[in-house]
Amino acid sequence: MASLTIRNLDEDIKQNLRERAAQNGHSMEEEMRLILASLDQASEALSPKRSVASVPSLSPFSSEVLEGKRILLIISGGIAAYKSLDLIRRLRERGAHVRPIMTEAAQEFITPLSVGALTADHVYTDFFSREDEQDVGHIRLARECDMIVVAPATANLMAKMAHGRADDLASTVLLATDKPVLIAPAMNPHMWHNKATQRNAKTLSADGIYFVGPESGEMAESGEAGKGRLSETFTIISKMLEILDDRPKPLLGRTAIVTSGPTHEPIDPVRYIANRSSGKQGHAIAAALAELGASVKLISGPVNIPDPVGVDVVKIECAEEMLDTALQLLPCDIAVMVAAVADWRVAGAAGEKIKKKKGQSVPTFDLVENPDILKTVGHNKKRPSLVVGFAAETQNLIDNATAKLNKKGADMIVANDVSPETGIMGGDRNRVRIVAHDGVDKWPDLSKEEVAMRLAKLVAQKLSELSV
Repeated sequence: MASLTIRNLDEDIKQNLRERAAQNGHSMEEEMRLILASLDQASEALSPKRSVASVPSLSPFSSEVLEGKRILLIISGGIAAYKSLDLIRRLRERGAHVRPIMTEAAQEFITPLSVGALTADHVYTDFFSREDEQDVGHIRLARECDMIVVAPATANLMAKMAHGRADDLASTVLLATDKPVLIAPAMNPHMWHNKATQRNAKTLSADGIYFVGPESGEMAESGEAGKGRLSETFTIISKMLEILDDRPKPLLGRTAIVTSGPTHEPIDPVRYIANRSSGKQGHAIAAALAELGASVKLISGPVNIPDPVGVDVVKIECAEEMLDTALQLLPCDIAVMVAAVADWRVAGAAGEKIKKKKGQSVPTFDLVENPDILKTVGHNKKRPSLVVGFAAETQNLIDNATAKLNKKGADMIVANDVSPETGIMGGDRNRVRIVAHDGVDKWPDLSKEEVAMRLAKLVAQKLSELSV
């Protein structure tokens, strides 16, 4: 893979790589691997520690939007410039072609060699380059793309854009383009909140420039915190998708609630009753509904997976909280109840950790039945237009799902066999049956994301039929 990347590099970058490899006594491929490894280490060292669930995720269907898209990435100066390397990588993973421009200041933080290695393209740095400008290169750059992304965008570059200045390659291209422009600001919080920067941001927004971020958090400078951090890579890509996605949105204007994951029913402050649900299927369905245009509220039990981008997530612990939240969100157009809710809870959870005592018998607990969330929503006076339930069974799949369909007031039941040997509970694939009042539809083995999109399209079709 390294040799393929090297073959695609611009000749100037390849020559720099040859010289660097020779100085260090390495082959070009080994030198390339060391460069990429150092970038990963720098990213890990500079990034704040975050739990997996706090990092936003993208649907695999993002590749449908970005495949073949030409992205002009402008990297301006600032410590956050290193994050642009991950942005390049993630965009290329999704089939986008990335052409980079680096300002003079950006080259003080990361090298054109690194950027060129990841983009496999020429890195544009010099406004007065004879080679690049012999055919009015800055105009060509401004037009031969589907979108321009500025990440990071410094206060200085924002000021140039707001006042129409064109004194370097980046600002000239931005002034000459007729393509959508997305900027991701990154700077010290005091710089972001400065009145001049805020005036410039308002001017740019009024001019039709798209913004993503900045985010709040700790800065690279010791002891500095506040609003000014560059948005995470997937957050930037999510905004790009929002701007570029011209696919049909059959659920635009519709509202949906989705429940996902397990519930934790407390026994005492450290123990609980739960199940093995990962939340992967429910989160994927929420993302798929949002991709088709729906405004989605995801009610999630405790999971260790990322929140889907573009979805409003409400996090709960137990079944009663999940039910209360769902009822508060009614009325809506769609309810997809995917969560594996614990059937029982302890009648009276202990306020302190239950301790083992020598000679004392094992404690016993009185269990009470948890509320039936699907049934409550399915028979509610504010019932959604379309109610979809899930049946996770280990035996008599269709019979149990059909009984659930009739009892719970649902329009469809998505039934799956979660016997341990299937690997579905907690896995990445699913094999479902759609049980409806007019029959059973058997779907093939699919990824959970594919099940989600297929179900979202079915929901859109059913809603369309209801409105005819």
